[in-house]
Amino acid sequence: MIVKTKKFALDKKHYIKKAFVSQLKKVKIWFLIPAAVAVLGLVLNFTGVYKNWWILITAIIGALLFAGFWYLQFYAATQLEQNKQMFDKFAYEVDSSKIMVKLNAKEGGIIKWDMISSAEKDETGFYLHMGRGQFLHFRNDVFNSEHDFKLFESILRRKNLL
Repeated sequence: MIVKTKKFALDKKHYIKKAFVSQLKKVKIWFLIPAAVAVLGLVLNFTGVYKNWWILITAIIGALLFAGFWYLQFYAATQLEQNKQMFDKFAYEVDSSKIMVKLNAKEGGIIKWDMISSAEKDETGFYLHMGRGQFLHFRNDVFNSEHDFKLFESILRRKNLL
């Protein structure tokens, strides 16, 4: 059985938010370094060993710059000409062997299931992750019927992605 969706596009603001949060979850270990430096600065300051707030301020600025770097990466991806296609409107046909991406009735492409590394479901719909900052977002309102929605979810479960 094939799940056909309505034609829809990925929203740029939603892309930035989701890609940024997803990346921060992956690299959260790197936030331990500024946190440890901040705690060290506080301990040294309050014990009187080294009374200086620069350690704490540097740790906070470092963490903010790190997060800002990733935010700017995903923001810039929405502005680049070569990524313009990510935000065009497509219709999708999903079955157990492939995902057909259709620009119109005659033009399109194929995404094989082995390109999808993981999937997740939240209140807005389904996310199919392909790589860093690359995902497909199937909102709940793009499915033609409740049956298509449930069939899409069952395909994801059979592929062990959900």
